[in-house]
Amino acid sequence: MTMDYYQLSMAAEFVRQQWPTARPRAGLLLGSGWDAAANFFTKRASLPYSAIPGLGASTVAGHSGQLHWCEASGVETFLFQGRRHFYEGAGWTPVGVPVFLLRHFGTQLLFLTNAAGGIRDDLRAGDLMVLTDHLNLMGSNPLIGPHEPCAGPRFPDLSQVYVPSLGKRLERIFQALEIPFRSGVYAALTGPTYETPAEVRMLRTLGADAVGMSTVPEALLAHAAGLKVAALSCIANTAAGLQAQPLTHADVIKTAQATLPRLRGVLENLWKELPDELISTQPVA
Repeated sequence: MTMDYYQLSMAAEFVRQQWPTARPRAGLLLGSGWDAAANFFTKRASLPYSAIPGLGASTVAGHSGQLHWCEASGVETFLFQGRRHFYEGAGWTPVGVPVFLLRHFGTQLLFLTNAAGGIRDDLRAGDLMVLTDHLNLMGSNPLIGPHEPCAGPRFPDLSQVYVPSLGKRLERIFQALEIPFRSGVYAALTGPTYETPAEVRMLRTLGADAVGMSTVPEALLAHAAGLKVAALSCIANTAAGLQAQPLTHADVIKTAQATLPRLRGVLENLWKELPDELISTQPVA
């Protein structure tokens, strides 16, 4: 399944027609159970995912499927409330629509969030982990297919997908708010099954600290397109074989929602600092 760039262009044209004066400088994509994490934004307008060509309504609980044009601390933002996943079976296009929209509108930065399973011994349910790198173990890549210049170079360099300066800002904010945090490597598998205990042992050997079913496709698309990228995981559970009880999506959402007060504080403070982060960033062409 390759990206449908015609559908992507249709999505961009549709949103441009709805919001012709929008000039978002940042994008925020909220993962499972995090819908209420961005209540500090002032919303100007909203669109359901189901109305946007190529995107479509989310089929997963905990993802409300709304695009909001909003603002916080003077930073105009496109807020994606929920995401589409590769395992939903609609291909890479719905996964790529948010990134393509941001690039089309000249956005400079994308902040990604997710719920993940903790692999490293010191990660517990409810912890927040700043992503420093990732492992793409999805068996595919959204850039596979004919090269489109709008997607960035044919062979993007991924040696520094997650911008260190943004990671350091996040660390300072956590420390200022006295919120414990971790940093680590996130492994992405397709899902929708959770991993087996043997697979978790394999992931630990490969260097993964946490595992999930998202984020990596959006991160590599955004990085290739020239956006700054940062990402944060809520450790919703310890991975298979590391806890006694079975894993359920309901528990993932419950744990993510319990972290919302802390996450909201982190995001609100980050957005206050974004003008300093963005001032040296050239808008995407």
